[in-house]
Amino acid sequence: MIQRNRKIKEDGEHWLSVSDMMSGLMVIFLFIAITYMMQVGQEHEHLVKLMKQMSEDQNKLVELMKQVQDDKNQLVEIAGTYTKTKDEIYDRLQTEFQDDLKNWNAEIDKQSLSVRFQQPDVLFNMGEAELKDQFKNILNDFFPRYIEILKHYLADIEEIRIEGHTSSEWNNNVGVDETYFLNMALSQNRTRATLEHCLMLPKISAERSWIRQILTANGLSSSKPILVNGNEDTKLSRRVEFRIKTNSENQIMKILKRKPT
Repeated sequence: MIQRNRKIKEDGEHWLSVSDMMSGLMVIFLFIAITYMMQVGQEHEHLVKLMKQMSEDQNKLVELMKQVQDDKNQLVEIAGTYTKTKDEIYDRLQTEFQDDLKNWNAEIDKQSLSVRFQQPDVLFNMGEAELKDQFKNILNDFFPRYIEILKHYLADIEEIRIEGHTSSEWNNNVGVDETYFLNMALSQNRTRATLEHCLMLPKISAERSWIRQILTANGLSSSKPILVNGNEDTKLSRRVEFRIKTNSENQIMKILKRKPT
């Protein structure tokens, strides 16, 4: 009887130990489950934030692509307008002066919209900036007709540049650098003299106010020589050009420099 009671007691203690162990395991399992659920919740919250950020980034990308497409359309439109305007100006200049170019030893460059006077013996005396009488007579005929054409394109023109060019020569006693600067001063003085003569012509007096705003004198020394078979043609390099600069370049640069929003 005593042994049986002892066995019952031992069995009770054994089950109590198992019960305690199971309770402990349940607590541990519950802790693990809670921890896991918290981790899942945090990951879910992080995933929600990530999805929201991706959606916002996608919207920004869509807006950026729309802006790029709009800019591309504007560039195409500007390029088309520029080409059309450039062709129109060139055709009108060519039609107006086609019978005079040979007599003036001049040419019109379609790419740069330049009217190029390239007979230095007619333009100036060697090393001097005073216009020769023959060049004055040419300008008296050329410039009023030139302005009459360009006044119809004022919205498209940023600048009319009178460019003076020299050869790279001076004399044998002067170095390369000094020659360049002497020619720079000479070319600048020549373009100023050309501008003054053109601007004071009585035939353009009615247009003088707007001409002053866009007509400039630019001495370029020997920086843009005329090359023939890779060698400088010193005679052709000594020239005066009337070049038209349209405002399309500025419009394009404004688009290219625009910062994405």
